[in-house]
Amino acid sequence: MSGSIEQGTSQTHGNTHILHFTVRIPRRMEDVWTAVATPAGLGGWFTAVDVLEPRLDGEVALRELGSGRITAWDVDRVAEYTLGDGGRVRFHLERDGERGTVLRFTHEWRGERESEARWRARFERLIANLEPSEPSEPSSPPPPSQEGSGQEQLLPGQFT
Repeated sequence: MSGSIEQGTSQTHGNTHILHFTVRIPRRMEDVWTAVATPAGLGGWFTAVDVLEPRLDGEVALRELGSGRITAWDVDRVAEYTLGDGGRVRFHLERDGERGTVLRFTHEWRGERESEARWRARFERLIANLEPSEPSEPSSPPPPSQEGSGQEQLLPGQFT
């Protein structure tokens, strides 16, 4: 099962833009939380994080959007970053069955810097980063067992 990104909706009120997305991710909420609420997680699909104090009113600095404060923080459920020039970015997580997560995303900003297409590309990276990796196939079969032959199996570079 792969993730899906529903059509985004946007509103404009004067110079303020509000963009909403619903993203379904076939991973547990805990995995998605790490991707939206930690420097390593955000850096893997969105932007580098210079500062992130993981608590309500903690400091946050997202390289692409600016710096500000954490204005909502409900561990494993809600992370909201209010940034000076970047507006407000909110990630709200809900369970979707036993192993899935629904991410309800809102970005509110002023000006023309962001777009639906840009966020859609970011969410595609998020889903790709959270895809479970398939176990790799062995490139060659293991050597036959030497058990019971009375000989010890030598490792490469090992001499008797």
